Amino acid sequence: MRDLGVGFGYLVKGQKWVGRHGRWFGFGLLPGLVTLVLYAGALVGLGYGADDLAAWVTPFADDWTSPWLGIFRGTLTALLVAFGLFLAVITFTAVTLLVGQPFYESLSEEVDRSEGGEVPESGLPLWRELWISARDSLRVLLRVVFYGILLFACGFIPVIGQTVVPAIGFCVSGFFLAEELTSVAFQRRGVELKERLRLLRARRLAVLGFGVPLTLAFLVPFVAVFLMPGAVAGATLMARELGGETVGDDRDEDSRENDHSGGNLPSSGGDQGVHHLPH
Repeated sequence: MRDLGVGFGYLVKGQKWVGRHGRWFGFGLLPGLVTLVLYAGALVGLGYGADDLAAWVTPFADDWTSPWLGIFRGTLTALLVAFGLFLAVITFTAVTLLVGQPFYESLSEEVDRSEGGEVPESGLPLWRELWISARDSLRVLLRVVFYGILLFACGFIPVIGQTVVPAIGFCVSGFFLAEELTSVAFQRRGVELKERLRLLRARRLAVLGFGVPLTLAFLVPFVAVFLMPGAVAGATLMARELGGETVGDDRDEDSRENDHSGGNLPSSGGDQGVHHLPH
């Protein structure tokens, strides 16, 4: 159970990091704001049309008597909205990371730099990084859809469907949300999706400690946008540990920054590429 606290600790450390680096916090807000507008419109549309959709997919229930028709379609409508929110939480991060790939990659590099040592670089052109990110996000989304359909079906089980199933859903969402966020740092290290999933499963409780609270927070409107920069920073710190790297040294953050600004710590080792956005 200690790993749950460790994972949550990385989430807190990431928010503290962007709090100390205000320019990077503002820098990381931009992709989330663009994505938020798109998702807000989609969710509002789902909210208005979920009851009509429930009626359209259940024509066999048109002749049911009251109250069974209302109970059945009301439950189905609620499950459709819940399923939409479930997918929105997961895909929001994937889409935001895709839209903001140069932004978040630069932020992740700066987190690595502040921890000292080498700053890993993929060495790939931006178009290639975007392709890999989109491809891996689609693979993750297919896994999420599979679990979502399974949990959606289990939602009809009395009592369990209204208690245990939502809890499992948040755990599934939290795990894959953490995978999407750590992918920014892992992709720069050349770690493929299969290996990333293996590393995350090896520390499942830590990953849930990081991802589940973030999933719950992302359900609050606008919160996801403001937490995204810190979430990427915290995911980078967690990726360093999962990959067996040294997470900083015994000194505090300010001491390491002073050493870096004074030239005592090595920098990234050269140009960050044409898509690197300077701080």
